[in-house]
Amino acid sequence: MMGFGMMGGMLVFWVIVIVLAVLLVKGLFNSDGTRSEGNANTAKQILDERYARGEITQEQYQTMAKDIR
Repeated sequence: MMGFGMMGGMLVFWVIVIVLAVLLVKGLFNSDGTRSEGNANTAKQILDERYARGEITQEQYQTMAKDIR
């Protein structure tokens, strides 16, 4: 009976280690497989998103893109 308790404890330990490793790897990468940089978007990415949503015109986009280069 004592052997089963130790094996059960080891099993729980390894399950926790594996789950933490999976969560760590998942947190490092975006859903498309690219490396995650947190929530910090670059100025160009933000500009591209605003243009794609129609928040700014093409002229505004081009002017702003020139400014951030």
